[in-house]
Amino acid sequence: MSSSAEPHRTYNVLFLCTHNSGRSLMAEAILNKDGAGRFHAFSAGTSPDAQAHPMAVETLERLGYPAQGLNPKSWDVFAGPDAPHMDFVFTVCDDAADEECPIWPGHPMTAHWGIENPAKAEGGEMDRGAAFTQAFRHLKNRITVFANLPLASLDRLALEMHLKEIGMMDGATRGATVAG
Repeated sequence: MSSSAEPHRTYNVLFLCTHNSGRSLMAEAILNKDGAGRFHAFSAGTSPDAQAHPMAVETLERLGYPAQGLNPKSWDVFAGPDAPHMDFVFTVCDDAADEECPIWPGHPMTAHWGIENPAKAEGGEMDRGAAFTQAFRHLKNRITVFANLPLASLDRLALEMHLKEIGMMDGATRGATVAG
């Protein structure tokens, strides 16, 4: 991403989480809706679950985000030669951030934007629902800041700094990291 980047291109973004059933699927839905026309979001997991977490789907639908068609998939889908070229890859859980990532075609910019796993929330249905709503809010805040960055006019170093700062926003599970 340099000042010579195309100002009207669509950027591909991959959100990674271990099970790809909650946070990463919500991030995919948020960016696809809020960044429509500028971004095409995808999600995947290192050990994907069989289906989306029902509370993630309910949270998205309740807050006006499409959940139809969201399904967990392996990150291997995006590491092959026929995969879409990713411009950005963000991990949203600490476990996925600690795993050995594939070499992504095109060497996208990566950052860790970890937030608490709402699927591990304890208590009744209201408590668990509140955890998913909070995770959604943290993801939406990060994605809003990211989607409003002037990507075409930032050099790589400035963009890396912004991505790291986004990962340290409210709700961060640990220090954010960025790799080029």
